[in-house]
Amino acid sequence: MKRGIVQSIATLVANSYLPGFWKGTIYSGKIKYLCFPGLNCYSCPGALGSCPLGSLQAVIGSLKYSVSFYVLGLLSFFGTTLGRLICGWLCPFGFLQDLLHKIKTKKVNLPRSIDRPLRTLKYFLLLFFVLFFPMFLNNQYGTAPPYFCQWICPAGTLEGGIPLVLYHASLRDMVGFLFGWKLFLLLVILTGALFIYRFFCKYLCPLGAFYGFFNRISFVRLHVDPHQCTGCNQCAKSCPMQVPLPSQPNHHECIRCGACQKSCPGQAISLQWNWNCRNETKELPRETVSKEA
Repeated sequence: MKRGIVQSIATLVANSYLPGFWKGTIYSGKIKYLCFPGLNCYSCPGALGSCPLGSLQAVIGSLKYSVSFYVLGLLSFFGTTLGRLICGWLCPFGFLQDLLHKIKTKKVNLPRSIDRPLRTLKYFLLLFFVLFFPMFLNNQYGTAPPYFCQWICPAGTLEGGIPLVLYHASLRDMVGFLFGWKLFLLLVILTGALFIYRFFCKYLCPLGAFYGFFNRISFVRLHVDPHQCTGCNQCAKSCPMQVPLPSQPNHHECIRCGACQKSCPGQAISLQWNWNCRNETKELPRETVSKEA
């Protein structure tokens, strides 16, 4: 319940420019220069801040590369401070997936042989669509479009594309293959979220891939007390992201959702600031580690 409240507040704050919804316009004030830490489209009529992925692509694909240090620095600050807690608590599109997954359907856990290769897709998208393509695939003017936003981002389609197309007749006249492709992709991702927990986060989100690099060193981390851990593996069974618990509580796939904490009968798992954490794996019983999935 606490996480749901925080997610709701974060989503409302990120999209609190109310005039945009009834005017069909995009906020262009000074706050727009700031990046919201989660995946929230710049073009959403209610968005107050910029999308970090869109900002990164925009500066990489522009003629002024020096600005990218600001965006990378801000993203690194978010990652170093919170890691993928941003995904679990502050990301509006992640919140939408959580809500969709609550709908009663038959839930699916993909076999490990399929799940693991699919999880590498988000790193491919980060490397190529967010970084390399905007950097090297330039037009005759030396600039490049934000490839991930243009061809893939479901948040952009849902929050920006659909509302603006519905509001402006001129945009509806311009709708073509690209918009149809993105609508199809959005439908696939939202349908996937009904059956697979955080379908987009697990397999396709380059922002989550970036924040995942900081999970082991971020200020906010999970800590497993080896003296209270009984080796029952309830934490691993309850984890919707299939993190290898209890030996790797700060695995790059962990979004700090708290499911492991709630399921632990010995209350051995806690969310702490980094300087209060000890080594999570050194003192764990061998039998505990050997029971990992």
